[in-house]
Parts: sequence; structure tokens; C-alpha cells
Amino acid sequence: MINFWFLISFIFVCPIFAQQSDFSHIDFSQADRNAQSCKNEKLNNLPKLINKLTDGLPTEAERFRAIYLWVCTNISNDYNLYLKNKRKRRKFKNDSLKLSHWNSQLNKVIFHKLLKNKKTICSGYAYLIKKLADLANLNSEIINGYGRTSTTNIDELNSPNHSWIAIELNGKWYLCDPTWASGIQNASTLQFTFQYNDGYFLSNPELFAVNHFPIEKKWFLLEGNTSTFNDFLEAPVIYGKAYENLLTLPSPKKMHQTIAKHEKVAIKFVLQKPIVQKEISLLIDNGHKNKKTKPTYTSIKGHTLTLEHQFNSNGFYDVHVYFGEGLISTFTVKVEH
Repeated sequence: MINFWFLISFIFVCPIFAQQSDFSHIDFSQADRNAQSCKNEKLNNLPKLINKLTDGLPTEAERFRAIYLWVCTNISNDYNLYLKNKRKRRKFKNDSLKLSHWNSQLNKVIFHKLLKNKKTICSGYAYLIKKLADLANLNSEIINGYGRTSTTNIDELNSPNHSWIAIELNGKWYLCDPTWASGIQNASTLQFTFQYNDGYFLSNPELFAVNHFPIEKKWFLLEGNTSTFNDFLEAPVIYGKAYENLLTLPSPKKMHQTIAKHEKVAIKFVLQKPIVQKEISLLIDNGHKNKKTKPTYTSIKGHTLTLEHQFNSNGFYDVHVYFGEGLISTFTVKVEH
């Protein structure tokens, strides 16, 4: 998706481990009510909209919450435009002039559809949140980079394809993904359904890094060494439910595992909230059939969930981790002699 380079200012970012739990003492109910009360507001008068959204909200976090929630619950994802952009970028990847011309055209289309139909792609979500945050005197940045989902072809991931937002609250920076938070896209019917996912609001940077790779490494917002682009490409797939349930994913670090027959694969999650052991299951698919089963071993100690599963037959398996009906993560296991 298109990169709004002109909106990025190169400022110093302190590597602070930040997340939504920093604001557990704040009641966001009034901010949420403000966002809900503006449901039918249009985008032709942003100062009027921001006044309504932030009315009576005393803290930066509440004002940003109202902005973010309104955008995520009122702006739909334009999957047709996303696919068209993807085709054009692939077609013009070796022709810089045509690619530049297409990017210029796309900018106009994005703004037109956003204003007229309240539909956009990731860069439009990030752009709108930044404009509203500016009007509310909040410091934010559009972050451009790479996003990875279960449908991403990593062999074609040779240029930035995603944009998200960073917001400064009380002197710290936080990460949000309004595009993925807004709802669910049906790739077959191209229909979009609003289904807000609060896990992408002020997300844990360590979990965020599993499927977001910023162009500028300072926007990982992590202390110490950050993952390489190859680490990012090799990581397991995580889903929206992971953001609702996990703080981090310590292991496995890679999508593909190779083990011997009768050996166990270990999975470790750090949880946001308690989970009942009986809700944890694995869906294992060998390419011919799949079955839902319980892990061979399960341990919950504090916030740490450890799973192990033993494979007794050779083959190649897709392993999907579920909490109840929620899909958390996917990786593969190759079992050899």
C-alpha cells in the first residue's frame, strides 16, 4: 500500500516497552461513548468532528482512544482498491516512472474514496488518524513498513506493503494498527464486515513485531536488538485473536520446524489474561485430513503458557493453536525418521 513519506518526520524515539496496560487505571467508557455518538459524522468538517470526539475527555489517552475507535468503526477497508494496488505495484515494480505515476494516481483515489465513501486502505486509515490527532494536539506518526498475514506471499514481499500508526501519550510512544483492528475482509466475496479488535490498540511492541516490520527500526519501540527482516519472514503466523490474548510469543520463533518421529514440539505464550486449560486445543492438518486434539502437555504458570505436542508419524503438518474458537497462531512441523 502507498507510503505517505511526506507525513513522516524523523524524530528521536526512546525505546520504551509500552502497551495498553499502561492505561489500565483509565476508564475509556466516555471516550467510547463519544466515538459511538459520532457514528453518522462525515469527513467534510474534521475540526467539528474532533471537537465532538474529544468533548469532556481530560487525558491524552482518552482523546486518542475516541479518535482511534471512531476511525476503526466508521471507515471500512476497501479490499478492491488494495488488490488493484497490489496488481499495479507488481506490474510496475521494474519501471520506476510508471510506479511513481501510479502512486500519484492512487493518492487521489484514496482521498476521494475516503471522503466520499468512508472507505480506504491502510495508508488512508493511518493518514486520517494522524490528521485527527494533529487537530487534537496529539503527537503521532505514520509508520510505513511490511505487514504479514496468513495470506501474505513472502516470496513477493519485496517492497513495503503496509502502514500503521504510532502515538505519543504522556511522553511514551505506542503502536496501533487501525486497518487490522477495523474488521474482517472476506477474500472470496471481497465483502468487509466491521468487527473491532481492541488488541491492536496500544499493542505490545514485542508481539506487534511478529507481523509488523517498520522501515525505520526505531519504530519497533523495543530495547536492545530487534529482529532482522529474515526473522520477520520466518516467524509463525499470528492472528487477531493473538492480540486479544497474548503479550508475547517466545516460541516457536520460526514458522517451519523439523523434528524426529516421537519428538515433541514446544510452544510458549505469555498471556495477557488467564485462560482455562480445557479451552486450549490444536488443529493438526496433514494435507489430507485434519483433526482437533489436545496438546500432549499443557502448563500454565502465572502468565506463561507452555504447550508440548508429540508427533508419532512421519509427514508434514500444519499446526493451528486455538483458544476456544479463536485461532491464535499457525506453524508447520516436518516429522522425519
